[in-house]
Amino acid sequence: MILNTGSRTDIPAFYSEWFMNRIREGLVMARNPYNPKLVISYTLDPKLIDVIVFCTKNPKPMLKHLDELKDYRMYWNVTITPYGKEIEENVPHKKDVMDSLIRLSKKIGIDHVVWRYDPIFLSQRYTLDYHLLIFEKMVKYLKGYCKYVIISFIDLYEKTKKNFPEAKEVSYQDQCLLTERFVKIADTYGMKIRTCHEAEQLKVYGADTSGCLSKKVLEEAIGEKLIVSDNNLSREGCTCLLGNDIGTYNSCMHFCRYCYANYDKKLVIANAKKHDVNSPLLIGNIEEGDIIKKHQMISIIDNQISLL
Repeated sequence: MILNTGSRTDIPAFYSEWFMNRIREGLVMARNPYNPKLVISYTLDPKLIDVIVFCTKNPKPMLKHLDELKDYRMYWNVTITPYGKEIEENVPHKKDVMDSLIRLSKKIGIDHVVWRYDPIFLSQRYTLDYHLLIFEKMVKYLKGYCKYVIISFIDLYEKTKKNFPEAKEVSYQDQCLLTERFVKIADTYGMKIRTCHEAEQLKVYGADTSGCLSKKVLEEAIGEKLIVSDNNLSREGCTCLLGNDIGTYNSCMHFCRYCYANYDKKLVIANAKKHDVNSPLLIGNIEEGDIIKKHQMISIIDNQISLL
């Protein structure tokens, strides 16, 4: 089973102590976002969990816990973008995040860490030339600590339109230009570009468009073959294996204006106040009327011996 911690919030950045309490207890629960009275319970056993996927903009709070997680296979997505506080209010300084990524890579290995440079948008300040300049500086700084950098262009979800109304989609022509230049820059410093849910046509510029969290990606990261059915896939047109997410929407306090997981800042602050570091749930506790369903934990690692 794949355990996902980061499609709905940033657990390493804001809820690392809670997560480690869950690891120590061997149990975590998550509400179904579309049926809040339904609570799914997961057993946190490294024999049952094939890989824990972390997605974060600040891995630093989790670094001190890595030894305690040594029995788990891990794959870390660390997002580092070139935007300022007017876009990413509570994200730490970029150099601090890059230094944390380097420490993470040194500790768990380069195969288990990927850098995400997304979402990409253009504005009067964040121009094509700006992105190209900053991207090369970042690639140079992270040389030797990442094999891949994931890029994607901003998607205007309804939540994004509400919180970032001036945002505009990047034209296909500009997507092609940036992808082509990014591929050349990354290659200079020993990195490869992967795209996240973008046009397959971008592969003509040298980008890997097969998926950023696909079966192939996870197999390379953990060194195991996976048995994957269509039921494991995330969404139409996407080959990523997002797994079972234990996060909660409207709980990430980075307050990035482009975020698809937060609807309202006041709601996020209210939810954060409900956080109990000892609760099995990220936000709040089990309530009367909740239906708790134990998830069937099935490994998707292929243990058959290959003759090839």
